[in-house]
Amino acid sequence: MADVDGDKLHQLVLKMLGDLGGAFSVPTVRIGCRLGLFDSLHRDGAATPAELADRLGLAERYVREWALAQATNGYLTYEAETGRFSLSPEQAMIFAIPDSPFYMPGAFECAAEMIAGQPKVEQAFRTGEGVAWGDSSACLFCAVGAFFRPGYVNSLIQAWLPALDGMVERLEAGADVADVGCGVGFSTLLMATAYPNSRFTGYDFHAPSIEQANAHAAAHGLSGRVRFETAPAKEIPSGDFDLITMFDCLHDMGDPRGCAAHMRAMLKPDGAWMLVEPIASDRPEENIKSPVSRLFYNASTMICLPTSLAQEVGEGLGAQAGEAKLRDVIAGAGFTRVRRATEGPFNMVLEARL
Repeated sequence: MADVDGDKLHQLVLKMLGDLGGAFSVPTVRIGCRLGLFDSLHRDGAATPAELADRLGLAERYVREWALAQATNGYLTYEAETGRFSLSPEQAMIFAIPDSPFYMPGAFECAAEMIAGQPKVEQAFRTGEGVAWGDSSACLFCAVGAFFRPGYVNSLIQAWLPALDGMVERLEAGADVADVGCGVGFSTLLMATAYPNSRFTGYDFHAPSIEQANAHAAAHGLSGRVRFETAPAKEIPSGDFDLITMFDCLHDMGDPRGCAAHMRAMLKPDGAWMLVEPIASDRPEENIKSPVSRLFYNASTMICLPTSLAQEVGEGLGAQAGEAKLRDVIAGAGFTRVRRATEGPFNMVLEARL
């Protein structure tokens, strides 16, 4: 056996303890979100475990252990003098304010769903086959929608669409928009609310997602101006769209090149295709240094790659494909102008035109 560097081993063990502490927090954070524990501390103020349990009709002994776990995680603040637990403003941004750009409960839901899907993905390692979207675990699509929603709420109207040349003015005047791979419809409904003169159709190949999207549209009173339809990207009826949007899904498609060619056929000559994709370098050696890439590579292993390999062609771009690979896919379909319109900590936004 090669000589072991004791210092390096010690540092690695410390790192693993931190990682495992985060992993062990997944079920307790989910309980705190689902039972309203974080919300109550944010809404009603600091509380002892007994007070918090009384507010929510829960068992005090469980609440006490949960609160100590979250204080140890750094997710709650503990005041030893009073025995009360509270949420700091920063902690509230992550756990109790749904429209915060840093609201993260959806990420914990994704982690749980990836663990639930492990047996099917593990089998796919042996066969090389894929795992169809929606088949790996009970509500992965719900968790993914919740994970991406804060980014859409805080960036889509404020930064991403304004970064496209002349598109805001067209949307304000009245444009036809296709949101391809719309999932449960959060992105589509945000755009429809912001631009009431435009018409929006969301498409997704996953029927349960479209069912939820239609329910969300009805709940927001937008059913008359927003439509959601179940259709694979390459089977969407040809149309004259001013704008096609695609949020975090091109890399999930089995045939992204065929999809890109179909987007070209759907677009008006002066229209734009906006692609939001996970941010990544073209060089793996740079990505592996990034905590964001760490999330995306693991999610890609469990979600994105199996989803692509379950479809025809099965190119398997992965969530860290990088801009050069994406440009190759887009340009290969006949788009002559591709640029990075803007970016954020988690995403790059590409604008493609004919």
